[in-house]
Amino acid sequence: MATTSAAKLETASAGRYLGQFCKHFAHRVPVNLAESGNAGIVTFDGGICTLRADDTALALRLDAATTEDAERFQGVIERHLARFAFREAPSLVWQISA
Repeated sequence: MATTSAAKLETASAGRYLGQFCKHFAHRVPVNLAESGNAGIVTFDGGICTLRADDTALALRLDAATTEDAERFQGVIERHLARFAFREAPSLVWQISA
């Protein structure tokens, strides 16, 4: 069953983290990064992560093929953002809808 989840990271560095995230994954999976640098799409095998940055937050939306894929990708996203934002020790709370 398809699963959608969303999370938001409150940070003044949202654009920088979005860029790092997209550039990192571009070596592994298809990535579209907007010229403006404030939006990106990372296409995993079994899910799509859409990112949007503004002056105060990084918003993430994950559309996954299954609940298991959603849980796996949420973990991948969290681990990578924790590396990029290590000074902030980010914590994401995912809101899941089926």
